[in-house]
Amino acid sequence: MQKKINTAKAPGAIGPYSQAVEIDTLVYTSGQLGICPETGVLAEGVQAQTRQALENIKAILAEAGLQMCDIIKALVFLQDMNDFTAVNEIYAQYICGDVLPARSCVEVSKLPKGGLVEIEVIAKKH
Repeated sequence: MQKKINTAKAPGAIGPYSQAVEIDTLVYTSGQLGICPETGVLAEGVQAQTRQALENIKAILAEAGLQMCDIIKALVFLQDMNDFTAVNEIYAQYICGDVLPARSCVEVSKLPKGGLVEIEVIAKKH
């Protein structure tokens, strides 16, 4: 059975999709940009956008009863692969657990709203 996960503590969907979907013990988030949920404004710079995207993910996971340590897979989209190190520095501050999540990171030609980074995750309930 599928369950929609939605919280006002993360930006609303900017298209026909859910912030996250729970199926059995897994929660799949949609990609999160560095948009502040209170203002709807994209943060300035790749580090601030990364931090905000991860805060949005944290809020969505909390709504599902999960924490950042429950992430088992992450996918990071970068507008410029030269930002890889800067994004990793912020990402490392949020990711935890004895076994770190699997991750992919790819450069894309363009992100919605002119974003510099977008992150989606899969997390598992214990």
